[in-house]
Amino acid sequence: MSTADEPVSPATADEPVSPATADADRTARREAGNSPAGGGETGPETGREAIVRAARRAFTLKPYAEVTMRGIAAAAGVSPSLIVKRFGSKEALFNTVVDFRPAAAELFAAPLPGLGRHLVLTMVELRGRLRGDPLLRVVFSLGIEDERTLLRARFREQITDRLAGILTGPDARLRAELVAGQLLGLGATLSLHRPDGATAHTTAERLADLYAPGIQHLVDGSADRT
Repeated sequence: MSTADEPVSPATADEPVSPATADADRTARREAGNSPAGGGETGPETGREAIVRAARRAFTLKPYAEVTMRGIAAAAGVSPSLIVKRFGSKEALFNTVVDFRPAAAELFAAPLPGLGRHLVLTMVELRGRLRGDPLLRVVFSLGIEDERTLLRARFREQITDRLAGILTGPDARLRAELVAGQLLGLGATLSLHRPDGATAHTTAERLADLYAPGIQHLVDGSADRT
């Protein structure tokens, strides 16, 4: 898990990776005892998180029709039956993947005067804990039009609209969209410059020092209109 005083973790699991990297990830999890070879079932939380991570990657990289439960199970290092047991169906798993509410609950859990800094620190913490960016899949999804439309509709409803309802003052919707864009930009930057970029070798606190004031300006809505 990332902490505010540690360099930002360069590795994220929700972004495209090569087959060799995916194989290495699975091997590392097996060697660590978190993903038994042969599709064994892991502990309740570890197994569920591995499945969700693998599903996020699968639904981002492939159209819905091309994603299989067997493929997700192989990527997660669990048995297909475990996915059925935990989620019931591919549709239910997809609905879990397109749900941004858990991320929103953590991102917006701060008073408005300090929300900008909280957003930056929480984004970094979520990326480390989830081993993937909590928001970027809305940009990179390769699903068919109906799937992309659903994903973006959920993002607007659960992230942008929720934030607009929290903000006070004029242009709340506009400012919420711009804040969402800033968060997506932060995630893209952290991903683009891994593993050797400066962002990968600084701390979350330093990132917040530099990045949060711009977000806070949008949160406050204090632009000079003269």
